[in-house]
Amino acid sequence: MRTLWRIMANLFKWAWRLINFIREFILNLFLLLLVLVGVGVWMHIKNANQPVEVQQGALNLDLAGVVVDKPAVTNTLSKLGSQLLGASSSRLKENPLFDIVEAIRQAKTDKHISGIVLNLRDFAGGDQPSLQYIGKALREFRDSGKPIYAYGDNFTQAQYYLASFANKIYLSPHGSIDLHGFATNSLYYKSLLDKLKVSSYVFRVGTYKSAVEPFLRDDMSPAAREADTRWIGQLWHNYVTQIAANRQITAEEVFPGAQQFIAALQKNGGDMAKYALDAGLVDELATPAEVDQKLINVFGWDKQTKDYHATSIYDYALKKQPTKGNIAVIFADGPIVDGAQTPGMVGGDTTAAEIRSARLDGHIKAIILRVNSPGGSVTASETIREELAAARAAGKPVVVSMGGMAASGGYWISTPANYIIASPSTLTGSIGIFGIINTVEKSLSTLGVYTDGVSTSPLADVSVTKALPQEVQQVMQISIENGYKNFIDLVAKSRRMTPEQVDTIAQGRVWTGSDAKANGLVDALGDFDTAVRKAAELAKINQPELQWYQDQPSFADLVFGQMNAQIRAVLPETLQSVLPAPMYDVMSMMKKQPGLFDKMNDPQNRYAMCLTCGEVR
Repeated sequence: MRTLWRIMANLFKWAWRLINFIREFILNLFLLLLVLVGVGVWMHIKNANQPVEVQQGALNLDLAGVVVDKPAVTNTLSKLGSQLLGASSSRLKENPLFDIVEAIRQAKTDKHISGIVLNLRDFAGGDQPSLQYIGKALREFRDSGKPIYAYGDNFTQAQYYLASFANKIYLSPHGSIDLHGFATNSLYYKSLLDKLKVSSYVFRVGTYKSAVEPFLRDDMSPAAREADTRWIGQLWHNYVTQIAANRQITAEEVFPGAQQFIAALQKNGGDMAKYALDAGLVDELATPAEVDQKLINVFGWDKQTKDYHATSIYDYALKKQPTKGNIAVIFADGPIVDGAQTPGMVGGDTTAAEIRSARLDGHIKAIILRVNSPGGSVTASETIREELAAARAAGKPVVVSMGGMAASGGYWISTPANYIIASPSTLTGSIGIFGIINTVEKSLSTLGVYTDGVSTSPLADVSVTKALPQEVQQVMQISIENGYKNFIDLVAKSRRMTPEQVDTIAQGRVWTGSDAKANGLVDALGDFDTAVRKAAELAKINQPELQWYQDQPSFADLVFGQMNAQIRAVLPETLQSVLPAPMYDVMSMMKKQPGLFDKMNDPQNRYAMCLTCGEVR
């Protein structure tokens, strides 16, 4: 018996030592990785100010990932991702819109740059106003006399939109251009919540406030369908019209309709590339080797890279901006939440602090608030709005530049502006309020779990494990109606309308920038350049200089942020390989409903948010 215990003790001792060894090994690997990343970051920062030699030749617009107003991961982290660890999914990369436009405009007058090559294979897209702004810069470059060439094996709709600004578009003989139109899709959970016996208490104001419909229905309501059909049709019209103008063909030739497209394919045997050539969508069908030779003939042979002379847009150094500008540019990019800012979110306290800093800065004469948000917390939106109103009251003109979205809370924070500018394709309006509280008392009861207790008032007896008291429901609905009234009054005051006039175009309805202009919700149609000119005009500035308010990461942020970026790049592909395809598609769609599964932390559970504005495919 003693021998048996000795054997068991030895086994336990060696097993314990093995566990300790594995633990120490993993920790040492993590420490080694941390040291390597830290050294890499330090070396990158040390060499960041060294000038990059620009090659005589093309600017290679080899965009990878998506275009956003303000990346959640900084440029430094993005570059480190490829240099240090090699990010496994470049399509997750976020590219700052204004850096891209500035690079194209700088290249227009750069004697070293003789043309642009659009290499868009890894470009995942962006909202329509962002693509239009890049397209404007490409048109300026082309009008300067320098050529633009585009090539692809296949073009998505976003890729082709930018490619259409080129002087010449090459397509692989076995390639295609995927023009199919726009669509929106949302998940609806009513039946799921019923099966899970989750009680959803929904409070809202607005006929078209469809943000809460996923909790109430299994499909889109007729009112939401009618409203969304209008704005998505306008976006598609803007898209097709611009491409038709670029290619000097008709809108019907760009996209003749599904049945006509199918008939044309049947006629030519299903050859997608030949269809694109016959329709005038591309100029020539050519293999990669043939295109390379054409570009070498134009830009010359680079012995070192064994390719045509070119400088990647990621290596193209922008001229340094002045440290002190006279126009502050502050971003509200993402869902609006209470508290400090986190990546991909608009923190009410953080944004208000930036506006206050600009208000108190003697060098700043005007403020541009760049809004690209579906909205969010009413409390956080009001925090930002109050600070913006204070800046205007202090005599500093405020101009709002709307990006892809400035809806619900995004419009709320825009109301104090002296002037509001939207793109024709901006999604704005969605003036409405809602609140949601879920409880699981029915779910727990099926497991034999119940909640009971005492309270001094029905208003105090609130728990996720109990049905919401009727009195609390009444308070919530009154609060939501008050929030809607405040929203209407803010809009009416800022737009010089009556509350009744605002209510007719509110009710949660989404409008494009063009409709918003017709309805008096914005002052002018334009882009960021229009906003800069207006801010300079209002502040009587002869030479506008922009001061961008953006977070500067610390050394620790760079190190841990890069590791987080790498994990984010690897994890989705890992999950995709182990999850069934339908489940992965559902997870992807859930992520694309902005703000719904992120931090919803309004202290009064009141939200001004448009969930249908975030994803157009």
